[in-house]
Amino acid sequence: MAYFRSHVLISIDPVCVQKGAYDLIRAFQDELVKQGLIDEIEVLETARIGNPETEGPDLIVYPEGVHYTNITVKDVPYLVEEQFLKGRVAEQFVQETKQTLDEEFSAPRAKEVRVILKNIGEIDPLNIEDYIARDGYMALGKVLTEMTPEETIQVVLDSGLRGRGGAGFPTGLKWKFIRAAEGEPKYMICNADEGDPGAFANRRVLEGDPHSVIEGMIIGAYAAGSSQGYIYCRAEYPIAVQTLKVAIEQARSLGLLGENILGTGFSFDLEVRMGAGAFVCGEETALMASIEGKRGEPRPRPPFPAQKGLWQKPSNINNVETYSNVPQIILNGAAWFASLGYEKSKGTKTFSMAGDVKNTGLIEVPFGITLREIIYDVGGGIKEDKAFKAVQTGGPMGGCLPEKYLDLPMDYEALGKAGSILGSGGLVVMDEDTCMVDIARFFMEFTQDESCGKCTPCRVGTRRILEILTRICDGKGRPDDIDTLRYLCEEINENSLCGLGKGAPNPVKSTLEHFLDEYEAHIYEKRCPAKVCKSLIRFEIIDGDCTGCTLCARNCPVQAISGERRQTHVIDPDICIKCGICEQLCPYDAIEIV
Repeated sequence: MAYFRSHVLISIDPVCVQKGAYDLIRAFQDELVKQGLIDEIEVLETARIGNPETEGPDLIVYPEGVHYTNITVKDVPYLVEEQFLKGRVAEQFVQETKQTLDEEFSAPRAKEVRVILKNIGEIDPLNIEDYIARDGYMALGKVLTEMTPEETIQVVLDSGLRGRGGAGFPTGLKWKFIRAAEGEPKYMICNADEGDPGAFANRRVLEGDPHSVIEGMIIGAYAAGSSQGYIYCRAEYPIAVQTLKVAIEQARSLGLLGENILGTGFSFDLEVRMGAGAFVCGEETALMASIEGKRGEPRPRPPFPAQKGLWQKPSNINNVETYSNVPQIILNGAAWFASLGYEKSKGTKTFSMAGDVKNTGLIEVPFGITLREIIYDVGGGIKEDKAFKAVQTGGPMGGCLPEKYLDLPMDYEALGKAGSILGSGGLVVMDEDTCMVDIARFFMEFTQDESCGKCTPCRVGTRRILEILTRICDGKGRPDDIDTLRYLCEEINENSLCGLGKGAPNPVKSTLEHFLDEYEAHIYEKRCPAKVCKSLIRFEIIDGDCTGCTLCARNCPVQAISGERRQTHVIDPDICIKCGICEQLCPYDAIEIV
């Protein structure tokens, strides 16, 4: 085995790839050969490091931990000479670590506990030796040589691990059901079809630590008595798909996957199947239909997948995060994992934090942490120090919770009682300038568009709700709209076939419950309190504040602003299209929304 004095980790985030990350890798390798350093410096690929949109491609040099950004091919000879021949940091390419390192690459933030994310950014996901060096596949070796399948299931049951895909069903119990089910073969399936807007935890794990998922699936297959597995990943994740395929081949080449694993007589193999981006295929029966090559539509249950799943055979489905927890539970023990959690929700959970919060990105925190701690301690508070208004948990089928729920502990039961869900970990924070009616319309538009159309309540009901919400936002709301929305929400929730339809009304139900005054203002006063809905606002120039600089008039795309130079200007409401350009450009804050 070769030993290197330095390692160069180059980000292959999709944005970095677009900006030439692979050209950079080749340039480094060529220059190291030219300088006679190829046996001393190793170039590795890694997941996202910094902010690729503004600073990529970027890389980190170890053991120094120096982070370089905006590197181009022409910079490589100089960087190699300075860093590796002269031993000096190339200061002009250095960025402050605190400002630029990606959230899951940098040191954990306050109150974070990393179980799922501990390897990401620390290993080369395309090098199985890196994973093995951090105790990778030791859990697999332990269960295959020291534990029976029943003992393995019991450890997972004792740990309290619940499915991280949203439903929160006990993982060990699922494995127990499929082991007891009649029929062969039995299938292990990984749901990597991460479709929630703004959710990206599964992608990061697959791109940065794929072997943790593979090892977890092999252990699950041993416990359940399965010989074949499938990882269902959306085609929009090309790097994740490629990384998985490489990792599977590496595991197979070392005898960790395939026939007679580690010489124990146990056989299990894996295959990656790509989805076409249908949100409904995140539902387990629709996902299995898609793997079979059929239209991705849900079917009634029972029978449940543990009895009749893929090709009518016993099947187990867990998501990426669930499987990646398993190796660490086996190595560290059920009690260790359970100690991290809260009441019936054990361990940690990743959240994709977005919206009006200062520190957006992927975080991992123990169950039981409050929303207030997540938003203010981990997330740094609301952008521009504005007032908090609401947070939506669980993706497009989650509820919008107001300030009174900020001290709610994050766990399955507490969120359910509050009218929301944990889902796959989406977390959208909203400030005082958010219109909650418009938010409900936005999420309903998404779920209506993603409805497979198989059942009438979801297909027709979500369309009807979207029409009503759109009408309210357009200032054409009717007095009976609120009662109609409530009725439709109940009917859709009660009668829809799958979780998409049953959860689709949640944003509407929760905003009606907690922000009814905004609906009433839209309908009865023809006013949007947050000044967001275009049909219910107008732009006015404040007399006395306007200097007549003509900047607004010169940039108005429809010539709706008139006035003499150095005189107060006027906006014609009949011409104005409410684009907001004038307000954005006015240097004197003389334009207000009313």
